[in-house]
Amino acid sequence: MSEVIGVRFKEVGKIYYFNPNGEKFDEYDRVIVETARGIECGLVAMPNREIDDEKIVHPLKVVIRRATPEDLKIVEQNKEKEKRAFGICEEKIAKHGLEMKLVDTECTFDGSKVMFYFTADGRVDFRALVKDLASVFRTRIELRQIGVRDEAKMLGGLGVCGRPFCCSSYLGEFQPVSIKMAKEQGLSLSPVKISGTCGRLMCCLKYEQEAYLDLLKRTPKIGAIVNTPEGRGEVIDSNLITGTLRVKMDRFPEAAPHTFKVKEVKIVRDGSIRLDKKEIQELKSLEDK
Repeated sequence: MSEVIGVRFKEVGKIYYFNPNGEKFDEYDRVIVETARGIECGLVAMPNREIDDEKIVHPLKVVIRRATPEDLKIVEQNKEKEKRAFGICEEKIAKHGLEMKLVDTECTFDGSKVMFYFTADGRVDFRALVKDLASVFRTRIELRQIGVRDEAKMLGGLGVCGRPFCCSSYLGEFQPVSIKMAKEQGLSLSPVKISGTCGRLMCCLKYEQEAYLDLLKRTPKIGAIVNTPEGRGEVIDSNLITGTLRVKMDRFPEAAPHTFKVKEVKIVRDGSIRLDKKEIQELKSLEDK
């Protein structure tokens, strides 16, 4: 076990562990730490806590100090620099005629690096742009291409539910989502209905997946052969939430399907949830980051 604190560097970002070096920190304290990007000012998201060594990437970096009023002034000055850098970079992108969209700009606390995040449909040769920016800012320049999910997280906005994006309001890391989840939850596979504003599968597909998997274990799938109080039949539709099934009876193949509760039937041969190759091909891009 090791004593650590959790630090965030973005409002809704991943939490990184640091060695508190014997000090006690409260949530929302500001600290100065060393990261792979340089010296940074972060926000304590998790106060001192004992964590299993297996969950920690060693060696842990030690907290340099608690942020001082002077440090916080530097943070505010860096925010102003970032705004200016954003405008300058956009001008340079237009000057070089590059097919890329600038999304965000960050300056490290110690001013050793300026990072520019952008999206683009393909690879972009930005070597000349980097040289141009370096001549302006006189520091290390890093251009990083990000995906549309990261863009949505950085910019924020409202989802189809009318609430702020999950990724920009509380999700520290993106959860893996797949077309299979949408199929298992009985959702329409129309891209318009299962994709978010970013154009990728909605993160919220993950939230109830565990409950749906539990229900699927106990509910006959479409195509299943079941015994019912009225005889044997084939399941042609099921509602996982209400626990009801529509069954086409073998004795009355031309009649309307009968409705039963899951607990009223016994599975003879279960069905399966399948995605045909054409569906997978058409919807595969929704899973991309």
